[in-house]
Amino acid sequence: MANSTHHIEMDVSIYKIWSFISSIDNWAVLVPGYADHSILNDRESIWKIHGDIGIINRTVNLNVTITEWVEPANIRFHLTGLNEACIGEGYFQASALSDQKTMVTGFLSVSVKGMMGPMINPILKTIVPKVGKNLTEKVKAEIIEQEKLRVTV
Repeated sequence: MANSTHHIEMDVSIYKIWSFISSIDNWAVLVPGYADHSILNDRESIWKIHGDIGIINRTVNLNVTITEWVEPANIRFHLTGLNEACIGEGYFQASALSDQKTMVTGFLSVSVKGMMGPMINPILKTIVPKVGKNLTEKVKAEIIEQEKLRVTV
């Protein structure tokens, strides 16, 4: 499996971070290649992601299932390809460093199964770390932007 772990420190309380990451609608749109998503229930959604892997262009439909929801620190999810043989998992984990400082860890792991796996998985080992870092940084930027808007209103 291709993995990515990215840590960021934020000058925001753990509760404000939880307020953002506890809603999939807030961060699904930040996933690189995001095309669309629909919420099926409080634990399950379908995401449509477009990706370019070398000369291969694919739109992948993923079932995203929340496997753990621990307020205010942890949301874990499992990914299953609906139109492609891929699986994965990820999480956002927050640790309060002080009242207004939080360490956030974003993790993503993805693997392609089937006949395409041996060709795609080595490429994913270079792509997934970039995607994981990009997503975590976008989450940080969006939380900071929302905090700025709250202060100015």
